[in-house]
Amino acid sequence: MSKQDNKPDVQENYYAHGSSMRSFLRSLLYAHGRSTKGKVHVRDAIDVKRTMTLVGLCLLPAILFGIYNLGLQAQLALASGLTTPDVWQLLPFNAITGGLGEQSGFFGLFGYGLSFYLPIYLTALLVSLFWEMVFAKVRRQELHEGFFVTALLFTLILPVSTPLWIVALGITFGVIMAKEVFGGMGYNFLNPALAGYAFIYFAYPTEVAQIAQFVAVDGFSGATTLIQTAAGKMSFEGYTWYQAFSDPLWWDAFFGFTVGSIAETSTLAILIGGLLLLLTRLADWRVVAGVMAGMVATAVLFNLIGSAKNEMFAMPWTWHLVTGGFALGMMFMATDPVTTAYTRQGKFAYGVLIGFMTVLIRVLNLKMPEGIMLAILFANLWAPLFDYLVARSNMKRRLKRNAL
Repeated sequence: MSKQDNKPDVQENYYAHGSSMRSFLRSLLYAHGRSTKGKVHVRDAIDVKRTMTLVGLCLLPAILFGIYNLGLQAQLALASGLTTPDVWQLLPFNAITGGLGEQSGFFGLFGYGLSFYLPIYLTALLVSLFWEMVFAKVRRQELHEGFFVTALLFTLILPVSTPLWIVALGITFGVIMAKEVFGGMGYNFLNPALAGYAFIYFAYPTEVAQIAQFVAVDGFSGATTLIQTAAGKMSFEGYTWYQAFSDPLWWDAFFGFTVGSIAETSTLAILIGGLLLLLTRLADWRVVAGVMAGMVATAVLFNLIGSAKNEMFAMPWTWHLVTGGFALGMMFMATDPVTTAYTRQGKFAYGVLIGFMTVLIRVLNLKMPEGIMLAILFANLWAPLFDYLVARSNMKRRLKRNAL
């Protein structure tokens, strides 16, 4: 058959696999009735669409609480004498409710937070979709649904006051430089959401790394637990790990009634969603166990060493768990099936490295008290090496056994 005769078949196959936008949107609602032909396929009820849907559902508790907490923290800030910002995001909210006040209830607080979060997510989603469509068109590939979760995870780790142009720039960098240049979905070795955040964190620190960006009011100047401890304003001297369970401040941090990124504050909500992720086996428990074990062991080691000049040495592991983005990173970022290790022993070692690096960065780099982002990106680079070492160990053990 000539190339000219084969051309219609190629085009038919291209469009038959959902590369057009109409087919893609239709596939979000129900599965295609077509059967695969030509090559061997593994038949399974799970696919990319259902995987991403389940991940989104697991993130829902953290998202809903995070939106509510945005309004709650703004209300508390307003009660201290600050004012609401004069921004376009609040025009619909102010028109409907008359503005945020001390008497605003749950729906008022949720609506206030949603007014800021929704534009951020829509910006990340549309920009991510644009680049996915561009690369799918160029490569003549299917348009995968992975951009939904990439945009979702990226926005959840951002401060609420992040400018939309920085949101667009960050997700662009993450999608292109950490994913598409390596071949697209399934070929990337770095987490796209974290890579995008790392780019804007170092490129525009005054826009995404300042405490004023975490609360949607004018003139906020509070501090998170990590920042206070790094600055020596919060002491854990003589504080044992189990004392946290009787400390009201720890419970506030565990439930999420603190200042932080959009959906990183509530450890409880994140653990609920993470448990669902583990039960559906979309995340491997070995990675989570490794991250937790690495964090606890490293924190205990620094507690034993101690330091008269650095209060972070004394922070117990119970506080490391509920501060910053550790819980979200452990449950949803580190467990990314594409960028993690593939062998069982490799997964655990990969998790231990993340836990170790997180505490190490937090304790020794006081200018950057949050360490989970860099820890995961660093571990992404080591994941193939862990798999290689495990494979070589298995080969040597089998050769030795067969030689006997």
